[in-house]
Amino acid sequence: MFVSRRFRRLASWLTLGTALALAGCGSAPKRMSSLECMQRAMYFESNRSSDEGMLAVGTVVMNRVKSKDFPNDVCAVVGQKNQFAKGLLSKPMTDSGRPRAQRMAKEVLRGKRHPGVGEARFFHTAGYSFPYSNMHYVLMAGGNSFYVKRKALPGRQNRPQEVVIAAAKAKRSVPREAPQAKPRAPIMVADTRSRAPAAPSRQVVFAPAAPVQPRPAPVLAAMPAPAPAPRSIEELIALN
Repeated sequence: MFVSRRFRRLASWLTLGTALALAGCGSAPKRMSSLECMQRAMYFESNRSSDEGMLAVGTVVMNRVKSKDFPNDVCAVVGQKNQFAKGLLSKPMTDSGRPRAQRMAKEVLRGKRHPGVGEARFFHTAGYSFPYSNMHYVLMAGGNSFYVKRKALPGRQNRPQEVVIAAAKAKRSVPREAPQAKPRAPIMVADTRSRAPAAPSRQVVFAPAAPVQPRPAPVLAAMPAPAPAPRSIEELIALN
């Protein structure tokens, strides 16, 4: 039976593809550890030029882990869609920042945090601006601006990004936020308006009661002594 060369070539390609597919069926994707996920977040989300920038990113990751609004696992937080750099968990780490990221990841997982980040759970590339009024900036480090989402209130305005960028360029700490003033208690002001005089109150005066004189004890008249009983019939007849 005649078989064309083109058909045999196609059959060989199909056989090779089937073999490769079967060879890959037994291998499952490797699950990354919290250390590797944290290392990758620090590596790809900071400019890798300082420990401070990586520590700030790691602090945000851990703030999200302990928040009820995000997953409670490092890799789950880092792998959330549209939250961190695209391809963060798949791209290779090639330059000299990899050892630094691994060292800082270990320190964060042991409990170290950036004090300037505080409870912030958000950051973006420094210099970008957004038309939102609920962004209170706390730090600029590693090429990122870190902020807290909160509502501006009277007496507590949100800090603009320019303040933290200027502080980072001058290598000084971010100015502390003034404590929010407590509302004062209302002051009671006396009413000075003229009012009609109040009518005098009527007082009921009771005359003193006459003293009660003690009543004299009643005098009992003396009772006559009873007559002696008759001693005989003759005395009884005589008395009647």
